[in-house]
Amino acid sequence: MTRSLRVAVVGAGPAGIYAADTLVKSEADVSIDLFERMPAPYGLIRYGVAPDHPRIKGIVNALQRVLDRPEIRFFGNVEYGVDVKLDDLRQFYDAVIFSTGAEKDRPLDIPGIDLDGSYGAADFVSWYDGHPDVPRTWPLTASQVAVLGVGNVALDVARILAKTADELLTTEIPDNVYEGLKASPVTDVHVFGRRGPAQAKFTPLELRELDHSPNVEVIVHPEGIDFCAASMAAIRSNKQVEMVVKTLQEWAIRDVGDRPRRLHLHFLEAPVEVVGADGAVTGLRTERMELVGDGGVTGTGEFTDWPVQAVYRAVGYLSTHLPDLPFDHTSGTVPHQAGRVLDLDDQALPGVYVTGWIKRGPIGLIGHTKGDALETVTSLLADAPGLPAAPVADPDAVVRFLEQRAVPFTTVDGWRKLDAHEIALGVERGRERIKVVDRKTMTDVSRS
Repeated sequence: MTRSLRVAVVGAGPAGIYAADTLVKSEADVSIDLFERMPAPYGLIRYGVAPDHPRIKGIVNALQRVLDRPEIRFFGNVEYGVDVKLDDLRQFYDAVIFSTGAEKDRPLDIPGIDLDGSYGAADFVSWYDGHPDVPRTWPLTASQVAVLGVGNVALDVARILAKTADELLTTEIPDNVYEGLKASPVTDVHVFGRRGPAQAKFTPLELRELDHSPNVEVIVHPEGIDFCAASMAAIRSNKQVEMVVKTLQEWAIRDVGDRPRRLHLHFLEAPVEVVGADGAVTGLRTERMELVGDGGVTGTGEFTDWPVQAVYRAVGYLSTHLPDLPFDHTSGTVPHQAGRVLDLDDQALPGVYVTGWIKRGPIGLIGHTKGDALETVTSLLADAPGLPAAPVADPDAVVRFLEQRAVPFTTVDGWRKLDAHEIALGVERGRERIKVVDRKTMTDVSRS
């Protein structure tokens, strides 16, 4: 191939940008176009990370440096499967990498889960992060709330629910989110995990952040602090598990203070039913569990009813089936081998690859997507000499294609305009930034 290798990356979150970065750093002769459904880049960082996580938001600076590379272009506000399809991309690119992530909630099959007042964490996260495609309001009417799950997302949801709105004014939360949280009557947020503290999936930093609010009392219920042989082995062999367990043990024995709101952590309590009346949540029933030695649990037959008025399930994310690609609906992933997409006969689809959560499922931290990207890009570059060349080699042909279809796409320069606009909105109000929520406004500012 005498010209540059042309690669499309669908999804401009961390996984897609890391893949583009890995391609550029490979020193292969490549040109890369990133396609993103949102008018702005960064995916999970912008629409999946809680706004009071400035350290994680700092990853944006590194991602921006990648987008500034001359070999990379950004096309925002372009939806795969609607504005552009796989056959379209194959006209312009020798290879396509899908990195669309996961933004749906994994279902939880217990009675009452569909009652009014029972929500998926992903929907709530999208609301408080100002996702343009979700409603602007959220029904924050409960004084007592249950959060199901003990991963980082569960802690994010619990922390945002428990904090006062004024505490979040130092962040970029949109006005509608501030107003919604300001009116919330919440006093108690209960987080439930079916296994023990050594099996919790959150990180030590995320856990300790819970205790930083001057308005939220974190209470660890001591009856759930129990360990089996596998728990002890995990504590001895994993520094992060040891730090999490040590923090929880310390909190379980300390005196309860008098901060006005309370965030409760319950372990070995498995949700078995969302209780309701007249179609709405009135409580949560849990079963007391006990560890069986290998880190697993079994039920004791002892049940507790908790008088909550809202339930948030944070039991995992699930990716969405992408048009024209095979999909495993159980795992929520695209079948692949080392990043090469496999068809129904387990044969590699020429020039089609996956990376990130659509590849391996929604597990791990943001940084883990770098290893994913390296594996996928290594496969792509190994295949490159034998890939059929795209019929249309002119990079500007993609621009003409989108313009002919009247797609109001945004660019890296447009993102810089939107970024500056959001910062200016914040400066007017003495804040660092205020995120723009409306998609048309985002697009208009970017294309101005």
